[in-house]
Amino acid sequence: MVFLAVVFAVATACSLAGGAFVRRLAAARGAVVPPRPDRWHSSPTPTMGGIAIAAGTMAGFAAIVFRPDLLLSAEQWLAVPLAALAMFVVGVLDDRLQLSPVAKLVGSLAIGAFLVFALAGLGPEGALPSVYTLVATVWFAGICHALNLLDNMDGLAAGIGLIAAVFLAALLAGILGPTLVVLLTALAGALLGFLYWNRSRARLFMGDCGSLFIGALLGAASLVPIYNAPLAFISPAVIVVLILVVPLFDTGFVLVLRRLAGRKATKGGTDHVSHRLVSLGFSERSAVRILYLVGIAGGTTAWVLVLGRGVEPMLPLVAAFGVVLILIGIYLARVPAYNAEDFVALQKSSFAPFLKDLAFRWHAAEVLLDLVLITVCYYLAYRLRFEGEALDIFLPYFTSSLPVVLGCKLAALYGSGLYQRSWFTFGLRDVAAVLRGVGLGSLLSVLTAAYLYRLVGFSRAVFVLDALLLAVAIVATRASFKTMNLVAATRSKRNRRVLVYGAGAFGQTLVREMRANPRWKMNPIAFIDDDPMKAHRWIMGVPVRGTLDELEQMLRKYAIDEVVLSSPSINGTIEYRIREICAGLNRPVRRLYMDIR
Repeated sequence: MVFLAVVFAVATACSLAGGAFVRRLAAARGAVVPPRPDRWHSSPTPTMGGIAIAAGTMAGFAAIVFRPDLLLSAEQWLAVPLAALAMFVVGVLDDRLQLSPVAKLVGSLAIGAFLVFALAGLGPEGALPSVYTLVATVWFAGICHALNLLDNMDGLAAGIGLIAAVFLAALLAGILGPTLVVLLTALAGALLGFLYWNRSRARLFMGDCGSLFIGALLGAASLVPIYNAPLAFISPAVIVVLILVVPLFDTGFVLVLRRLAGRKATKGGTDHVSHRLVSLGFSERSAVRILYLVGIAGGTTAWVLVLGRGVEPMLPLVAAFGVVLILIGIYLARVPAYNAEDFVALQKSSFAPFLKDLAFRWHAAEVLLDLVLITVCYYLAYRLRFEGEALDIFLPYFTSSLPVVLGCKLAALYGSGLYQRSWFTFGLRDVAAVLRGVGLGSLLSVLTAAYLYRLVGFSRAVFVLDALLLAVAIVATRASFKTMNLVAATRSKRNRRVLVYGAGAFGQTLVREMRANPRWKMNPIAFIDDDPMKAHRWIMGVPVRGTLDELEQMLRKYAIDEVVLSSPSINGTIEYRIREICAGLNRPVRRLYMDIR
C-alpha cells in the first residue's frame, strides 16, 4: 500500500506540473480550441493536456524499477501500456491533423488486434476462441471511442476515468496482477493531477490524445481478466461493464438517439447525457457530479458482486441497476436536443405506425418492464427466504413455477387498469391500482400453485415477500418520471425561486402546476401563510416558513426571485403590505387568477 501511495503521488505531481507546462506550450503553438456551437465552452482554451496525463501515468508506472519482483512480471502485460501509448499517438495526430473518424476507428481496431495477439502470446495454448478474439478487439476500440465521446464537459472524462481506474485496481487486483494495479494507480494519480486544470471552468483540455490514452489503458486492462481467468469470463465481464457503465451508457445513448434523429453518428453535438442534464436546468458542475455518482454506483454494484462471490446470487441487484439506467435514459431522451427533430428517422420509417401503436396504445414497453420486475422479485424472494442447501433444494420450484407466476401477475396487472395510467401523473390512486393488481396476481399464483403442485415445495413466506417486493418495484418505476421531474424542477438553476403566499387549495394547485409545467420556469421554495396552524409544516413537499411578519426575512434568507399571491382573499391591507415589502427589495409580485369562462 505504501508503494502504491508513492506511485499515486508521483503520478499526481508529474501530471500537475505537466499540465502547467502544456498550457504554455499549447498557447504558444496555437493548440487552442476556439468556442464552437458543438463545444461546451465559451472561451478559447489550450488543448492536448493528454500529454500531461500520459507523462504522469508513465512517470508513476516507472517506479516499478525499484521493485524487482514487479519488474520481472511487467513483461507479461507490457502490451497494455504500449497499446495506450499507441492510441496516444493516434490522438496527437488527430489533435494536430484532424484525422477522419474512419481513420481513428481503423487505428483503434488495428491496435486492439495487436493487443489481443500480444496478450494471448505466441503459442496456440493461450489463444482464445475466435468469437472472443473479435469481441475483445471491438471492445478495446469501443472503450477508446467511448471515453473520447465522454470528453464533452469540463472534468467529466477525467473524473470518470479516475473512478473507473480505482475500481478496476481495487476489485480485480487478484486477476490483473500487481503490475497492472500499479499502472492503474498511476493513471488514477495522473487524472487527479489533471483535474486541477480541467475542472469547471477548464483551463486546459485533454484533447483526443488524452481521452484515447485513458480509454485505451482502461480498455486494455479490462481485457486482462479474460486471459487470467478464461473459465470465469462472464463474471469479470459483468464487473468491468459495471465499472465502465458511464462511458458505455453515454455512447449507447448518443448513438441510438442520433440514429433515430437521422443524424450521422460521427457528427458531434451537445446531445450527450451531460448536455441533456444541463438542458433540464442543472448546472454544468451538477451534471458532471451526477455522472460521477452513476459511475460510483456502478463500481459499488460491482463491489457488491465481488463480495457476493459470483453474478448469479446478486442478479436482482444488477437487474435493478440496469432498470434504473434504462429509466434515466428514457427520461433524458425526451429532452429536446435536435431542434424538435429528435425522432425524425423513426417517424419517417415504414413501420412507424406499428411502433406507435405498439408503444403507446398497448404499452408494450411497460409490459416488458413488468416481465423483468416480476421475474427478479420472485427470484429475490427465494434468495431472501432460503440460503445454502435449502436454496438448492427449493430453487427448482422457482424455475418450474415462474411461467405460471408470470402469466397470473401480468393478467392481474392488466385487469387492475395499471396500463391505462400515465407515469407522469402517478399518484395515490395509481398506487391503489398497483396494490390491487399485485394482490390479485399473488392470490392467483397461490391458487394455481395449489392446484398444480398442491403447494409442495412452496413457502408462504416466498409469496408474501414476492408481493411486497413487486409492489415496491412497480411503484418505484411508475413514480420515477414524476420524481425525476421534481428533482429537475427543484435543482434547476434556470428556474426562478418563487415564494407562494397562501398555502390553501389555490396555493397547492399553483405549486403542482409549477412542478408539472417546465415552461413556467418556476421553482416553489416556500409558502407564507397567515394561518398559524400551518406554520412550520410541509404542504405538497414545500415548507410553510411563517406569516407576513417573516416575509422580508424569508425573501433575503432564501434568495427569492418573486412572490405569487395564490388566493383572491389576499387583498386590501395585506396585499398592500406585501407589495410594499417586495418593492423595497426589488422583488416582483404576481397574482394567480383562476376562473372558468
